[in-house]
Amino acid sequence: MGTSGPANMAAAAPGSRPNEKSNFQVARVRPPQRWLLAEPHPEEAAALAREARLPLVLAELLVARGITSAAQAFAFLNPEPAHLHDPFLMLGMPAAVERLERAIAAHEPILLYGDYDVDGTVAVVLLKTAIEMLGGIARFHVPHRLRDGYGMQSSVLEAAHAEGVRVVVTVDTGMRAFAEAETARLLGLDLIITDHHLADAHEQLPAALAILNPNQPGCTYPEKSLCGAAIALKLAQALLERRDPARAREKTLPSFLKMAAIATIADAVPLHGENRTIAALGLRELRRPVGAGLRALFAAAALDPASKQLTGFDVAFRLAPRINAAGRMDVASDVIELFSTRDSHRAAELAAKLERLNCERRDVEAAALTTIETRLARDTEIADDRLLVIDGDNWHRGVIGILASRVVERTAKPAIVITVDGGVAHGSGRSVDGFALLAAIETCSDLFTRFGGHAFAVGFSLPAASLPELKRRLRLYAAAHLAVREPARLLRIHAELPLDRITPVFAGWLRKLEPLGHGNPEPVFIARNARLLAPPRIMKGQHLRLELAQAAASSTVAPAAPVQAPTPPSSSIRAVGWNLAERAMELRLVKGDAIDLAYRIRENDHPDFGGLEVEILGMQPAGL
Repeated sequence: MGTSGPANMAAAAPGSRPNEKSNFQVARVRPPQRWLLAEPHPEEAAALAREARLPLVLAELLVARGITSAAQAFAFLNPEPAHLHDPFLMLGMPAAVERLERAIAAHEPILLYGDYDVDGTVAVVLLKTAIEMLGGIARFHVPHRLRDGYGMQSSVLEAAHAEGVRVVVTVDTGMRAFAEAETARLLGLDLIITDHHLADAHEQLPAALAILNPNQPGCTYPEKSLCGAAIALKLAQALLERRDPARAREKTLPSFLKMAAIATIADAVPLHGENRTIAALGLRELRRPVGAGLRALFAAAALDPASKQLTGFDVAFRLAPRINAAGRMDVASDVIELFSTRDSHRAAELAAKLERLNCERRDVEAAALTTIETRLARDTEIADDRLLVIDGDNWHRGVIGILASRVVERTAKPAIVITVDGGVAHGSGRSVDGFALLAAIETCSDLFTRFGGHAFAVGFSLPAASLPELKRRLRLYAAAHLAVREPARLLRIHAELPLDRITPVFAGWLRKLEPLGHGNPEPVFIARNARLLAPPRIMKGQHLRLELAQAAASSTVAPAAPVQAPTPPSSSIRAVGWNLAERAMELRLVKGDAIDLAYRIRENDHPDFGGLEVEILGMQPAGL
């Protein structure tokens, strides 16, 4: 759950993004919305509700997440440090810890080789902090997106060796760095790879002293979907607990979880298992920021953790974009300095710079998106492809991944966006459920100078002259592996909940599902036969506000909170629909009309009209 109101446009309709500029082309490109109501589990949900003394609707949501016992429900709703796994369960951990302990004791400089996004920079901060707390010397290198591109560079390893470095730890990178790993071996560097990306199709691994990756062959670590920073956290946890177990668990680890939570949420890994524990405990700690950098970042994002309950939404759409802006538009090392400095004045300067870069990123992205949407609207040959491959000259490489996501949102098709600059093409792709994008581009591996990713997101570079061949092969691959379908924006609805069942008690139960995100989605409900108590209000020509009441509660839905004393239902509830004014006009809504609506529950913290309300995600005439 989140807050609503003018200050939080982040809670927008599916396909939109917080604080982003709208574009007139969107309506012509965006496919129709299709609702998919989740299969109910009435018997299992009723049993769990009785056993765990939970609201029935909450029990239904938990069963859909694979939680069927009271013990599982309690652990899910109440994460605690004991739920974190022993880091030494990870293959390669003993060797990595032993070598780092020797380097720390001998005051050998350790090079941390990172990446330029939230995951990579936070991972550097975590390991740098841990090594320095233990008395070690930590240096770091974060590549420049435009000059260096993704991944390790042999030239950086050679320069580090010349400066006396003998131990290199990669974070959030390295699983496909075969040539660079060989360079490290020839130089006599001890290479420790910490990464969460998949190995190549043949499961070959680069030569290294140790590889920490739950996805590598032979690793039995229970949580397979950790982000890069979470793997760095596990290495830091192992180092710190070996030195002073009690202090590490009681004081140090909680502080580290703050940063790991930001990366875990931002990297969109599934928020269940240990990921949920990291994110939930870290969010709890983030409500009490101590470091100068975190306090400055909160101020830049206009977030006051002392006055509101932070959510995964705040991290994903308020904090993470500002952190990512450094690597997208300038130098990611600013992020590491931000979280390392104790100087509040310097921290404020760096946070202000991130804010400026994020505004610049939005402007650059909006300009390119206008071009893409115009092309999709006018070029039927591209628009009819099953896998969209869209290229342009000199689009900023820092935003092509975001642009690919925007195209997926607007078309419901997998998409690759490519920018061409100086004879070189750089691409970034995003996919949809059921289509493994990495498998698609692996069939073109001979064309690339560099590529990698996973099922839902890929990145690559290749000579611009090879673009026509890339498009041809991907078109053939999509024809063979992606069924023809009428594109639709699929809205997944998790449960039925009439509007008169929305109470403060039930809203409190929903808050226990936080942090929400990938793998633990924010619940979307359907209310049937909701009646308009007043004419629709149009806000700023785009947005919709309704006053609704539940005309007839569904007889098939059990009470939302059978355990608690009943709360008298409100006679009406406010509803807001971002970018839904046009839909209201299509339906010709007037006072007294009945509609079915898909919605999320919101808690508006506006001082004048705060309280519970619903955010409309879709609506249609009642009974369709």
